[in-house]
Amino acid sequence: MTAHQTLLPAGWERPKGYANGVSAQGRLVFTAGIVGWDEQQRFVSDDMVGQFEQVLANTVAILAEAGALPEHIVRMTWYITDREEYVNNLAAIGQIYKKIIGKVFPAMAVVEVTALVEPRARIEIETTAVIP
Repeated sequence: MTAHQTLLPAGWERPKGYANGVSAQGRLVFTAGIVGWDEQQRFVSDDMVGQFEQVLANTVAILAEAGALPEHIVRMTWYITDREEYVNNLAAIGQIYKKIIGKVFPAMAVVEVTALVEPRARIEIETTAVIP
């Protein structure tokens, strides 16, 4: 069950893979910036796609601790270290997102940064969920 509404002003084109805005009611759940390492803080991959898959698996596990499901995600901010690597792998990233998160389209921003605190990290994602 979701308790959120996608915000799409009249006449606006529907964005692909995200929402321009979301309105939600319920209990808020926030994650820190999650990177692509495993439970023992070992990176599973040195490429963005491999790390992305682990980031989403980690995110789902953290949300589950609060009783949240992927469908409760209302906002994500992605920090990436290489825009070209991101753009060149959009198909694979989209497939992984669909496999782990499903057809959930939160308000989202993707920001290229020069570096992340963890030197091997290629991507870091913060997530907000609202449990109805």
